[in-house]
Amino acid sequence: MTAEVNRHLPGRNPSPDGAQAIEAVEWRLDGRVQGVGFRPFVYRLARAHGLTGWVQNRLGQVVIRSCGPAPAQQAFGRALIEQAPPLARPRLCERRRIPCFDAAGFDIRTSAAHGERAVHLPPDGFTCDACLAELHDARDRRYRYPFINCTQCGPRYTLIRSLPYDRSATSMAGFTLCPDCAREYRNPADRRFHAEPVACPACGPALRFVATDAPPVQGDEAALAAACRLLAQGGILAVKGIGGYHLLCDARSDAAVARLRERKRRPDKPLAVLFPAPPQAPLQALAADVELDDEAAAALRSPGRPIVLLPRRRDSRLAPGIAPGLDEVGVMLPYSPLHHLLLEDFGAPLVATSGNLSGEPVLTDEHEAQARLAGIADAFLHHDRPILRPADDPLLRRLGGRLRPLRLGRGTAPLEMELPFRLPAPVLAAGGHLKNTLALAWDRRVVVSPHIGDMGSARSLAVFEQLARDLQAVYGVQAAVLLCDAHPDYATSRWARRQGLPVQPVFHHEAHASALAGEHGGGDDWLVFSWDGTGLGRDGSLWGGEALAGAPGHWQRVASLRPFRLPGGDRVAREPWRSAWALCREHGHDWRPPDVAAGDLELLAQAWERGLNTPTSSAAGRLFDAAAALLGVCHRASYEGQAPMQLEALCAGGAAPLALPLQADAGGVWRSDWRPLVDDLLDGPGSAAHKAQRFHASLAAALVAQAEQVRRQRKVRRVGLCGGVFQNRVLTALAVAGLRAAGFEVCLNRQLPASDAGLAFGQVVEYAATLT
Repeated sequence: MTAEVNRHLPGRNPSPDGAQAIEAVEWRLDGRVQGVGFRPFVYRLARAHGLTGWVQNRLGQVVIRSCGPAPAQQAFGRALIEQAPPLARPRLCERRRIPCFDAAGFDIRTSAAHGERAVHLPPDGFTCDACLAELHDARDRRYRYPFINCTQCGPRYTLIRSLPYDRSATSMAGFTLCPDCAREYRNPADRRFHAEPVACPACGPALRFVATDAPPVQGDEAALAAACRLLAQGGILAVKGIGGYHLLCDARSDAAVARLRERKRRPDKPLAVLFPAPPQAPLQALAADVELDDEAAAALRSPGRPIVLLPRRRDSRLAPGIAPGLDEVGVMLPYSPLHHLLLEDFGAPLVATSGNLSGEPVLTDEHEAQARLAGIADAFLHHDRPILRPADDPLLRRLGGRLRPLRLGRGTAPLEMELPFRLPAPVLAAGGHLKNTLALAWDRRVVVSPHIGDMGSARSLAVFEQLARDLQAVYGVQAAVLLCDAHPDYATSRWARRQGLPVQPVFHHEAHASALAGEHGGGDDWLVFSWDGTGLGRDGSLWGGEALAGAPGHWQRVASLRPFRLPGGDRVAREPWRSAWALCREHGHDWRPPDVAAGDLELLAQAWERGLNTPTSSAAGRLFDAAAALLGVCHRASYEGQAPMQLEALCAGGAAPLALPLQADAGGVWRSDWRPLVDDLLDGPGSAAHKAQRFHASLAAALVAQAEQVRRQRKVRRVGLCGGVFQNRVLTALAVAGLRAAGFEVCLNRQLPASDAGLAFGQVVEYAATLT
């Protein structure tokens, strides 16, 4: 019976009764399948299942032809996806029967230079367990080698110059393989087969320790020892990592942390902490200082090796100055062999903050780092493997019941997204002014860059321009249209207008809303609350507390906050007392910040009366600034978001919300009135902590009231929360709970940050939707 059936099936050979039918299959996979050890994985998998045939790279795809028993083929197909290497993200795009063929074994064929260009640039990888075992094995020739790697781990995004992925097209091109590494590189059964960054002490990069008052220390072991001596003495060390320089110091030393803050001119902004991760108990050291649950533990050990914000334990031995005024600490595990060795030798957690000037991209070049960080670092730990692109550390925080990204970076970007609409021509989205990322999009593919930074400096713009050119070159896609924020004075908007291509501005909060909707597959009948600091709105005022109804390409503002004026324009973001003063003045309260001279307030009042530099706004973020100032938490901010972050950390208790009046304005937009909040913050009952909690609860309740009012007038299928304000844990939890209790389906960002880091993707979604 089996043989009779097999005569009619292509690609299947007849077999004697009781024997398994032999079939031949061609598999085509795309996604992240190059530069991640996928072909050697396929080779080993096919041999393990007793299959013959071959595997080949074809410009972005992996093509496999396999011949063997049908059950083995089925198991092989499942394993291709389920057991893929950690850095791989394969997608099976075709599986078809082909005529059976003769093959003596299974081979890895030379990459084909033809076919559709569908390349994927892989992110950097953490050090895998196999390499860690060799790193600690005194018998291994790579014992304690700071640059150990294989096809399953090591740098990729920061090392690849161009695709296809060959050593000659990476920053390892200048390192000639020694005979031992060359043998591994050519052996299909070896996990270093075609591992382009492969190296060893005999042929690879090396460390060099440089202090200002001593000759350089050459050699890996001597440089590591010098670095640890400096850290033990309370010094500050600049270390060249995978995606750029870190500034390190002893995380348990109050003096070292204070010295780092003073030199970097970073008095308050929280610092991340890098913990030792011994193979036998990788989370033990970290668990002594922060509260750790299963989700956080899994995230810390995920391929991106992110910084995760976690509650600080009361008995933590970390220096209090690491995160002043906050109840969470950003923690991470080592992701490179160099970090593993430093932490093991030092024996305690280290502060690890980006080696840059405030808000700029992380430094990558040795000479530039030596010049720009000389006033901060006591010494440098350099290496000679070039970093081709900066990649800062990714950052996660628990919001709305799960960990969500606050920043894309090393190991998590470039991030590949899929559009719910098809683009007729490629576009490049320039994003916003703060927390900038950019996005290259064509057809239905979108590639979102890692975090670049704030665009207020010449260096930030230079890195942005380089990355815009770089992504187009690597992916072989040239943008025909540029997208930017509708604010004409953003550096990215000015850049777009200088490029000589068609430019399509996208309004800020519509981009936020479309980023969220695009992550969730698009669709209609959205109600998206887009709350942030400020962004230019369609009426020319500064929005930031908006509810937009509809769908990408078709948003309508249906609710907002009572508008108010911002005295001093852009200065309000750094001086929260200005927002507090303005709200009090509009509401008839004579509130005076204690640290502002009477003469300065008088000048401000005169400008207010004349309407000079007092733009109108409806920004929720400025309400948080005002509340922090009125409660004495933060009058002047040394970093973006300081006032609302410290206000959130102050919250305590289960305060009942105030009812904020809700009325429609002349244009039919429902407006929540913030004035009862000001009265309560000034004269309400309870402690500052209870007032802070009541402030959050009242705004969450006002949001739910807006949603219910809009639902009475139009169909609302899903409610979204986006914008930087919804990176506030307390507000987001209250809003999600209230909306769900009212019967709404609630959506938050999952892969992209809710902040301006998601604007570039949102600009692409919004633009694509207008074309359909």
